[in-house]
Amino acid sequence: MPMSTLNLLPHPAPLSYSSSSSFSKGFVPCSNIHVFIPKGTLQRKGSLKPTLVVKSAASGSFVADPIASITGGPISDSISSLKFKLLSAVSGLNRGLAANEDDLRKADAAAKELEAAAGVIDLSTDLDILQGRWKLIYSSAFSSRTIGGSRPGPSTGRLLPITLGQVFQRIDILNKDFDNIVELQLGTPWPLPPIEATATLAHKFELIGSSKIKIVFDKTTVKATGNLSQLPQLEVPRLPDGLRPQSNKGNSQFEVTYADSDTRVTRGDRGELRVFVVA
Repeated sequence: MPMSTLNLLPHPAPLSYSSSSSFSKGFVPCSNIHVFIPKGTLQRKGSLKPTLVVKSAASGSFVADPIASITGGPISDSISSLKFKLLSAVSGLNRGLAANEDDLRKADAAAKELEAAAGVIDLSTDLDILQGRWKLIYSSAFSSRTIGGSRPGPSTGRLLPITLGQVFQRIDILNKDFDNIVELQLGTPWPLPPIEATATLAHKFELIGSSKIKIVFDKTTVKATGNLSQLPQLEVPRLPDGLRPQSNKGNSQFEVTYADSDTRVTRGDRGELRVFVVA
């Protein structure tokens, strides 16, 4: 499975992400991430800005668009370099599944530097910064080898035949929809081929304070993909609240600690650090 690589080169173009995903044989190709930072000092609105261009491993295309911080103010070389440092720290870790203790410390330290430099996030005036489809590129919780992170969850190892593919968040700020979308490959007895599916965990969300998001679970649906894509979508029955573990009531909170037009960093109530890019 190809891993992400980052290269620092001079270039005057603006900043953005473009990504495409596929799911084949339980693995998804990663993107080659190139960061271009132009010569000069402070980059102000309307002038040359740092460029982060993602080359899709699937299509081979490059896309670059302007970036603005959540405050809409100038983006300094410091913020750009700290953002690059964080992306460098999490690249090649298979979204955190391959992270060891040293990797976790480096990623957390890089995120704290970026968060401190960017300042406090105020989503009450810029909630639309959350709008869209986001791809998870790192979660510290995945280092536990379970999808549930520090809370119990399905194993991603050999005990259960589950291979984790790409993970997305789809946020609709008008309807307050917050969907976690997970691509999975489920093992089957030989000689049957593995089953590829997409699970969507639908939630509603609300803003608490200036930067904290509360999500409330609604339902889970599963749609087969690949050779079984013609099968109808299924809704997974939900256990009554009285029968569900206390730690798994379907509600959770997380804080958005950094956000701009193509990158988002969050810290959850399970203690996990997550990094997303626009999908």
